[in-house]
Amino acid sequence: MNEQPLIAALSLQRAGAPRVGGDRIRLLEAIARHGTIAAAAREVGLSYKTAWDAVGTLNNLFEQPLVEAAPGGRTGGNARVTEAGQALIAGFGLLEGALTKALGVLEGGVSAPEKALNTLWSLTMRTSNRNTLRCTVTRVTLGAVNAEVELALTDGHSLTAVITERSATEMGLAPGVEVFALIKASFVMLAAGGDPGRISACNRLTGIVAGRTDGPVNTEIILDLGNCKSITAVITHTSADALGLAPGVPATALFKASHVILAMP
Repeated sequence: MNEQPLIAALSLQRAGAPRVGGDRIRLLEAIARHGTIAAAAREVGLSYKTAWDAVGTLNNLFEQPLVEAAPGGRTGGNARVTEAGQALIAGFGLLEGALTKALGVLEGGVSAPEKALNTLWSLTMRTSNRNTLRCTVTRVTLGAVNAEVELALTDGHSLTAVITERSATEMGLAPGVEVFALIKASFVMLAAGGDPGRISACNRLTGIVAGRTDGPVNTEIILDLGNCKSITAVITHTSADALGLAPGVPATALFKASHVILAMP
């Protein structure tokens, strides 16, 4: 008989958004201790890129940034865990401790606790979407079939999504409602510089290239939108070279309104 007690592994998740588990909380704690993402990544056993991507995901998921960081490569770049990040660390610890106590009660009264925990484990399901952006609905225009939903991402950026009228009604979308906008990285086109001129894609987010990762065929570009928000695009290596996309270069992300999926918190 196993005498070791059950220990809770808490995972937080909003509908349609990536999960926040203990691994990311541990990364936040390490950033708070070391003051750099590079040093924190080494402590928790992650690559610099994986840690940087995790920070970007966390900042996109919450209304206020959890980490304020400056890209500095694998050996530099200061980072600070904000008050919101510190509050998440503290709150996560309290929840994890309370859940561990609850599991102790459950284990003592149920002969097969693993069956009762299936519902909890289902919360660790993840989305494959690279871009999950927290937004606020500013306007909803209902049509006979589709609805156009305008969203505020930051003070300087907005998005537009086109979804079915039925979905907009069932989700209760109205000005002030918070949602998550999901956009596949392969749906995001890039243009060098600012305004690309006349083009049918109504979503245009201008920022600065914060990271570039080249593969044999494709290249991943991370665009810093300001206010600790970012968007990722996957384009061909040839296109990235032709556009001169490199860290520090301004660029604009473009994507169709029909390519934006909305999920409720």
